[in-house]
Amino acid sequence: MKAWHSALAVAPFLVAAGAAIAPRPFVRDVPHSQINFVAESQLVDAHGTFDKWDAEIMFDAEHVEASSVVITIDAKSINTRIAQRDNHLKSNDFFATDSFPTITFKSAYVNALADDRINITGDLTIRGRTKRITIPSRLVFFDTTRSIGRVKGQTTIDRNEFGVSYQPPLNRINPEIQLQFDISFKAKP
Repeated sequence: MKAWHSALAVAPFLVAAGAAIAPRPFVRDVPHSQINFVAESQLVDAHGTFDKWDAEIMFDAEHVEASSVVITIDAKSINTRIAQRDNHLKSNDFFATDSFPTITFKSAYVNALADDRINITGDLTIRGRTKRITIPSRLVFFDTTRSIGRVKGQTTIDRNEFGVSYQPPLNRINPEIQLQFDISFKAKP
């Protein structure tokens, strides 16, 4: 956290010195990043993740509001640790992955709130349907010396708004799905 606050303190001096302030490209630290979801149902909640995804990150520690992210998920990489359920989730009843192989989130803007809190607002596209959402997030840390950081966030979406509306007759699924991300990132080589 100290590195984050020191980065904010240095910003006025960089501007005064005439240094160009612009977002820099970063890459996801793959083993330390994850996207998860929870779908509640009457019998058992489905906790899952996506095994294949990437993030294009532009980050500016001095002006967080200038930062952006584009996340592209391979929908076929859905993993709830139950193969039969995963295959059903890939079918036309849910994600229709043969017709819609990717899920995307493209940020439109970032709002810096207080301390380490930010809101990331952007367009989420699932099954060909796009909806603007806001993800309350936290910049866990950013180390200016090593150019590494971590951001995490969580929100709830209504799956029906994305055409993922299948409802089994014996095990009703809540339309509200919890989405969570935790991304560690480092300067692009």
